[in-house]
Amino acid sequence: MKRLTRRRFLKEGALSTAVASLAMEWTSSASANPLNLPIGLQLYSVRKALPTDFDGTLKQVGAMGYKEVEMAGFYSKTPSEILSSLRAAGLSAISAHYGLDELRENISEKIDFAKQLGLHYMICPGTSYPHPLPPGTKHPPMTLDDWKWNADQFNKVGEATKKAGIQFGYHNHYNELKPIDGTIPYNQLFTWCDPQLVKFEIDVGWMVYAGFDPVDYMTKYPGRFPELHIKEIKIGTKPWADLHGGLPTTEMGRGAINWKRIFSVARKAGVKHIFIEQEEFPDLPMMEALKADYDYLHSLKA
Repeated sequence: MKRLTRRRFLKEGALSTAVASLAMEWTSSASANPLNLPIGLQLYSVRKALPTDFDGTLKQVGAMGYKEVEMAGFYSKTPSEILSSLRAAGLSAISAHYGLDELRENISEKIDFAKQLGLHYMICPGTSYPHPLPPGTKHPPMTLDDWKWNADQFNKVGEATKKAGIQFGYHNHYNELKPIDGTIPYNQLFTWCDPQLVKFEIDVGWMVYAGFDPVDYMTKYPGRFPELHIKEIKIGTKPWADLHGGLPTTEMGRGAINWKRIFSVARKAGVKHIFIEQEEFPDLPMMEALKADYDYLHSLKA
């Protein structure tokens, strides 16, 4: 991927004086961080801006220093349109999120789209039920049998994506960490899922919210976490606290998570891609917050 130099940035036009000034800071490698990897952004973070200004939003993301992105929807655009926008912003799409039902329907079409986009990973951030629920029905609590069925679906999807040279993976939130009759479903997934077909993307913030330690999982299952979601939660957030208004997130380095400890283990666990994700912005405007996130991680030493 071509490096987005100051000359190229200025030639393409700054989005604003503030964004233009960021270009003057690009004197060191974008991967100067604890894992020496390009810093990525989960585009769910900018979901409110992309629908109205897809190209401009991506250019702002690239201007901050981000080099990789994980897609969260394709906004009715073709792979060639998305690739053109990404290249103009100095970005590359490495991964994307898909619902399980979405993957189970016309999987070959989804894989073909992903291949055209150049994705390395197709990640599922949720589950489904063995039998369709009637419209408007409240989702019932999942049983261990439901989780085993989901694991079987993950294996099937992973087998299909592997044939196309794309790795499938599962992204946690917190429900999979809630015990069912003394058994934690997330732990079972590591037994039920074929390690070659199904990898895992730890969302650090959600896992910490559920009262679990990402270090424990990366230590126990090295090689099964090629991607990591970097999400900061506010100091004082209690596990399983009321989530009215969403997970209480904040900017990197201003919250409760010991990132140096996380990254010291992530390196040994085989993490290959890191994606910052900030779901809400209670303290700073969206773009300022994402720039603060990038700057913290870019300068962090572990």
